[in-house]
Amino acid sequence: MKNYTELEVWKFARALVKSVYQLTKHFPNTELYSLTNQINRSVISVPSNIAEGIGRQSDKETIQFLYISKGSLFELETQMYLTFDLEYISEDQLKVILEQLSSCKKLLNGFINYFKNKL
Repeated sequence: MKNYTELEVWKFARALVKSVYQLTKHFPNTELYSLTNQINRSVISVPSNIAEGIGRQSDKETIQFLYISKGSLFELETQMYLTFDLEYISEDQLKVILEQLSSCKKLLNGFINYFKNKL
């Protein structure tokens, strides 16, 4: 297995972190310890759990951490819809983030399937 930093799925997840942080830095200060914090924690979870999964001893453990990443993507997707509903982001910003999320989901699903097929 490659170093996790060479994996496309990790690179896409890392880019997603940057995009989300660029959005959340413009959120109202009243959201700093609630929605902003939760969104940032969700997005950080994605590449972090990919990396942790690669560092595990077995493919079964790796898959478990990849599923955690996948769950974080779905959590983040919901939070992005909420930020749009609250008018913290525009429809165009939502569209860009959802496209990035979709790419990450596809790559992550492929990576999960790769490990499942190895079992």
